[in-house]
Amino acid sequence: MARQPTGDLSASRLSNLTAVAIAGAFERHREDFDKITQRAKGRFERRDWQGAARDAAERLDLYGQMIDRTEREVRVAMADRVTDTIVWAGTKAVYSGLIAGRDDWELAETFFNSVTRRIYTTLGVNPDIEFVDSDFIEPATGAADRLCRSYEPTGEITDLIERVLSDFTWDVPYADAEGDAVLAARRIAAQLKASGKAERLDRAEIIRAPLFRRKGAYLLGRLYAGGTAVPLALALLNTERGIVVDAALTDEDDISILFSFTQSHFSVDLGPTHALVQLLKELMPKKPVAELYIALGHHKHGKTELYRDLLRHLRDSEEQFVFAPGIPGMVMVVFTMPGYDVVFKVIRNRIPAIKPITPQDVRDKYRLVFRHDRAGRLVEAQEFEHLEFDRARFAPDLVDEFARDAGETVAVRDGTVIIHHAYIERRVTPLDLYLRQAPEDAARRAVLDFGQAIKDLAANGIFPGELLPKNFGVT
Repeated sequence: MARQPTGDLSASRLSNLTAVAIAGAFERHREDFDKITQRAKGRFERRDWQGAARDAAERLDLYGQMIDRTEREVRVAMADRVTDTIVWAGTKAVYSGLIAGRDDWELAETFFNSVTRRIYTTLGVNPDIEFVDSDFIEPATGAADRLCRSYEPTGEITDLIERVLSDFTWDVPYADAEGDAVLAARRIAAQLKASGKAERLDRAEIIRAPLFRRKGAYLLGRLYAGGTAVPLALALLNTERGIVVDAALTDEDDISILFSFTQSHFSVDLGPTHALVQLLKELMPKKPVAELYIALGHHKHGKTELYRDLLRHLRDSEEQFVFAPGIPGMVMVVFTMPGYDVVFKVIRNRIPAIKPITPQDVRDKYRLVFRHDRAGRLVEAQEFEHLEFDRARFAPDLVDEFARDAGETVAVRDGTVIIHHAYIERRVTPLDLYLRQAPEDAARRAVLDFGQAIKDLAANGIFPGELLPKNFGVT
């Protein structure tokens, strides 16, 4: 965006220049994001796990770097008119027109919001200068028709699995594709039988591109058996012997765990994103849309979807924010709404000396979790700033806690509560509470998994600091 004397430009001209500059920045971000994503297949084929980890971290950092750069350019170009709401309202209108033909319009809207919130540090939301709701209606065309290969049965399940594997070519061979197809088919048949589904398949739909994460590649789709659809995931590993099928999953809960909020993000070279999210939502109806966007690496738009969902819940219910169940933390005030499956965390003003940590240390640790390979054990949190709520939506004892212990983060006013900084994450049952309430067998399984969680974290270079059950949770 070239620097021109802004006083000589009309509001409409300045809006046009700013909109074009932000649209260009978004396009550069998408190009860089896609370039890194497209490396995933080669990393998998070469078993370059360190390179894959570097790519994951680089891709996570891209968004913030581009927003930083765009904010600087906009501030310089707009000079003393950088917070002119009339100019920004015009900028939003022009920008909406520029992205109208894109198949990633929803991501483009979030990018624009990120810029405006940097400029304004807006309290609540301002629909004049940001996309509170999308300007566009999602196409009604079937996602599967656009993104999947369809397979008609020509024999047994084994034959179908062999055809699926053969359609995904690699620079390294399968170790034993025929043998793996037999084992996978046997597993699929057993799972279909156990769930009461017909064991003979009618057809299958498989997403055209593999999803890559850590050392695995996943072929994902669905099977139609007896008139019903069941999800399918074939998990592949590249071993010293070649590529092998490590698991075959047909249970919705198992597929959902692959896209868990405790997992690192996938790389998948397939677009458009909204169509893939639509298809994944069909496979996992209970999975929040926000989590699906985050799982695909679009964490900022996932955050947008999470906020929109929160606004819908506030409109549709009269629930109050209350303290989250469990032992109160010494570092964070944690609260929730009983009918909403997330918790909110704000940092306390003063952290007891027994906890050798500062508020900045807390932010750094959340940043570490965000960038680290979480191994399915660390809950991802979304960071929010300058949220504004009606004070009546908060329980009185929670408001008192804010005023007493979190005044630097939360401002309590006559009619509103302004949360200047918070982390929002999916709610889990604290392990100490779960162990008191669960049947003996379930409690034993949870304790064993607690031990495995510690091993998994250690294997990924993470030490939790305090191995207290209250600091771990059960989904």
